[in-house]
Amino acid sequence: MTSPEPAPTRPPTSDRSVPGPEPTGASASGGAAGDVPRIDLHAHSTASDGTLTPAELVRTARAVGLDVLALTDHDTTSGWEPAARALPPGLTLIRGAELSCRWYGTEPSIPLHLLAYLFDPDAPGLAAELARVRAAREVRGERIVALLRADGIDVSWSEVLAYADGGTVGRPHIAQALIRAGLVASTAEAFAPQWLGERYRLPKDDIDVFRAVELVRQAGGVPVLAHPRATRRGLIVPDTVIVELAALGLAGLEADHEDHSSAERAAVRALAGRLGLFVTGSSDFHGTHKTVRLGAYTTGVETYERIVASARGVAPLTGPG
Repeated sequence: MTSPEPAPTRPPTSDRSVPGPEPTGASASGGAAGDVPRIDLHAHSTASDGTLTPAELVRTARAVGLDVLALTDHDTTSGWEPAARALPPGLTLIRGAELSCRWYGTEPSIPLHLLAYLFDPDAPGLAAELARVRAAREVRGERIVALLRADGIDVSWSEVLAYADGGTVGRPHIAQALIRAGLVASTAEAFAPQWLGERYRLPKDDIDVFRAVELVRQAGGVPVLAHPRATRRGLIVPDTVIVELAALGLAGLEADHEDHSSAERAAVRALAGRLGLFVTGSSDFHGTHKTVRLGAYTTGVETYERIVASARGVAPLTGPG
């Protein structure tokens, strides 16, 4: 466990989770004057597949007018400490992770992501699973590079590791190698079917999603299913699975996300309402790997307060001042 931390900042306002544009000219002391606090609960740094370091990410979050930011790198907590050290005045950091999960109730099995907030990083069960998944990601990455090289493509595993720079290895790092080789112009192009989207895509050794919810709860964290209706990403789990996850302790569903259509957002909200789950909105910011802006989608304060109140792992951290 980490040492005791400051009490969370909980400004009262409504619970509406509203997508909105990134503010311009936001004050360093908060968002635009008179606005409700802006809370983005899903962002990635170079600790996984983002392009900003944890320190750069928290500084950028404050610069664009966010009041609360969740750092949710894939399967790792390695960005927590540098983000905490660099916290600017007035920004609250929610420490979390995005867990690589899978539902094995159909064939082929369906990958999905679980956001975990404010869990104890030293909880043995969850820590062991995250370490296993990170190791599996490296094995998969090296196998993808071997497939590319077998087809005469000029990329190397050492180059991919250099792009990852000690963080969790993911396909975006292989995409950077393809961009460097002049084979694609962007990460989005690298994820097309003829590249990492299909031809050179290999499955990951993910965590069973039911086990993941249990482990997050055992670690004192709050589990939220990320972009559960994002059909543009591929197969999605049926509602019956989410019903079962809710019975195990799933706390919320991410509704406002760039990969959800308006109809999909509405469907997520309706399902959450039936199950008594809260809904969140978040950018899923990855820096230049994606076009979405930090703070493009946000979460309501009442939902934020519910997350903080139910967490038993670590507390939010607020910058000095």
